[in-house]
Formats: sequence, structure tokens, C-alpha cells
Amino acid sequence: SSHEYLLVEKKGEKGCVGLVTLNRPKALNALCEPMMVEMASVLRDLDNDPTVAAMVITGGEKAFVAGGDIKFMVTQQFSDFLRPNFLVQWNGITQLRKPTIAAVNGFALGGGCELAMMCDIILAGEKAK
Repeated sequence: SSHEYLLVEKKGEKGCVGLVTLNRPKALNALCEPMMVEMASVLRDLDNDPTVAAMVITGGEKAFVAGGDIKFMVTQQFSDFLRPNFLVQWNGITQLRKPTIAAVNGFALGGGCELAMMCDIILAGEKAK
């Protein structure tokens, strides 16, 4: 299936690793709400897939995630961020049953740092910041 903000593949000898690559290179993978919803859905699907043993979340060479998408944020009201369901998708990442690994290279700022910390393991490349 096609995703707007992510590349999703099964890797490894037995295809048992779900690889989720954040794919907004022009925005340095800055997080917007639709991307967060898509990521939570993809990770839930991989978590429920009996052929997947673990999940890896990664970004690009320049940025794992360069924080929140300011262009998205300026279109929102402060009250939008206080909605009860705003962070539900995001918090679901911490409740996945299978191991999650953040493969970080480049910037992991703000929400990107939070995303990495929500994973069970962080693998930081030499260019991780």
C-alpha cells in the first residue's frame, strides 16, 4: 500500500523486520499531525502482523526528525493542541508490543528526540545530533 509520509518495507533474511522510513526530505522529516497519524497506523499494523518480529524507524541522512512542522503549526489554534485525541496516536507508539528501534542519523530535534526516546532501542549514527 502507498503512504504519503512514510516508506514501509519488510527487511531481513525472513522479512521479519518492519522498516519505517520517514519520507519528508524537503521538510527534514518535520512532524505534522497527518504524518503522526500515518506513522501510528503503520506501526500498529506491523505490531499486529505475525510475520514481523521488530520495527525500525529511521529518517534521512540530514535528519531523523527535525522537530515539529512549524508551517503546519501556524495553521492551528492553541486549543487544537489541547484536543483529547491530539496525542492519542503519538502515545500509542509507547504501547507497541514488539521491539521498536530508532535508527538515528542527522538531527533528532524536539519531537524527533521524543520519538527516538519512545522506542525501546536507539541506534545513533556518527552524524546523529
